[in-house]
Amino acid sequence: MIVAEQLTKRFGDKTAVDGVSFTVQPGKVTGFLGPNGAGKSTTMRMIVGLDRPTSGRTTVAGQDYRALRAPLTEVGVLLDAKAVHTGRTARNHLRAMAATHGIPRSRVDEVIGITGLESVAGKRAGKFSLGMGQRLGIASALLGDPHTLILDEPVNGLDPEGVRWVREFVRHAADEGRTVLLSSHLMSEMAQTADHIVVLGRGRVLADAPLDGLVRAWTTITTRVRSPRATDLAGLVAGPDVRITSTTPGVLDIEGLTAELVGDTAAAHGIPIHELTTTTGSLEQAYLALTESSVEYKTKEIA
Repeated sequence: MIVAEQLTKRFGDKTAVDGVSFTVQPGKVTGFLGPNGAGKSTTMRMIVGLDRPTSGRTTVAGQDYRALRAPLTEVGVLLDAKAVHTGRTARNHLRAMAATHGIPRSRVDEVIGITGLESVAGKRAGKFSLGMGQRLGIASALLGDPHTLILDEPVNGLDPEGVRWVREFVRHAADEGRTVLLSSHLMSEMAQTADHIVVLGRGRVLADAPLDGLVRAWTTITTRVRSPRATDLAGLVAGPDVRITSTTPGVLDIEGLTAELVGDTAAAHGIPIHELTTTTGSLEQAYLALTESSVEYKTKEIA
């Protein structure tokens, strides 16, 4: 479990993180989202002792990270995949890390296999592509077989197969009861991977909720109905809090009413229904609505 309690970090007169509190539960993938400059990376750095909080505290498995006797076996961290000795081969980089904790060489070979680095294990890390560098960073995080994983943008630069592998791996890690904190700007991937979402904006927590609950709270549910008497049905369900649109004859998109209510109304008036479906918004839509006023670096809309 990872716990942040009233975590604050100031750099001069700039407050990067402002009273942030959240808990990352074991057995779940917790997505960590926010616009650029929201304070995500600074928060992650404070969790693993790379930045000292101005105030507040963080713990991993009930302890300050800096108090862990063998941190690689407790917490696997990927914050910067480029943080490697560029002159070392991938295998020697991992072996050097393993030697600091008495991790056997067999585990080095194991994580090389897990992350698909066999063909480049003997090559210098400085020659790696972005995707191969990410795989090496993930291998480093897995080296000590830790119970907690903190991964900042782990799919950056990966091909589709690699992205799918990361998704399946973190889901499997959570299913094993591990604690997973995952940061990404790829909303479609986060929607398929995360159980719980924490959103930061301008250094503060904007949301801390299960994925499904967050999407429901910040998007609109739309009921689509197809009927030969769509016009009659529209008149029956119309109301001050109901928005009805139709771009195809015989098809209505209704916001503000559940499929059950629409279906019951149609049945009560003998109106045949050929289709009745409900769609919710996406995580991306919820995220954009939630962070609209917290984006520090905005681009201009294309005319």
